[in-house]
Amino acid sequence: MLEFMNASIEEARLGLAEGGIPIGSVLVIDNVIVGRGHNRRIQNGSAILHAEMDCIENAGRLSGAAYRSSTLYSTLSPCDMCSGTALLYGIPRVVIGENKTFQGPESYLRTRGVELTILDNLECVALMQEFIKLHPELWNEDIGV
Repeated sequence: MLEFMNASIEEARLGLAEGGIPIGSVLVIDNVIVGRGHNRRIQNGSAILHAEMDCIENAGRLSGAAYRSSTLYSTLSPCDMCSGTALLYGIPRVVIGENKTFQGPESYLRTRGVELTILDNLECVALMQEFIKLHPELWNEDIGV
């Protein structure tokens, strides 16, 4: 689990280095990363390219069976949009780096049968706290405030 969260953190750091929001994600099937991504809203001028969306897009077209055996890792609790995408494709497990700086609809995901693991990863918290402190306007835009 730690290996895949570290890969998500690498993605978050890559996004930050590109001038974006430091959130990263990986999709794992059978202990293999099949998709990687990071928040690219700023870099691409996108309204929807959150880390989880980028990750799933980069995984390409997968079968329903593949999604149903996958785990989505994200450095931050997924928002409504990203949670909805996980539900749409039947992703059964989501591992969250942290949910202190932002908490998506975790209780709703649980009611829909998604298994959540929250790591309370200090590196994930520090990345987001620093970014929010330095760029509150970009963060608010990202979460629709």
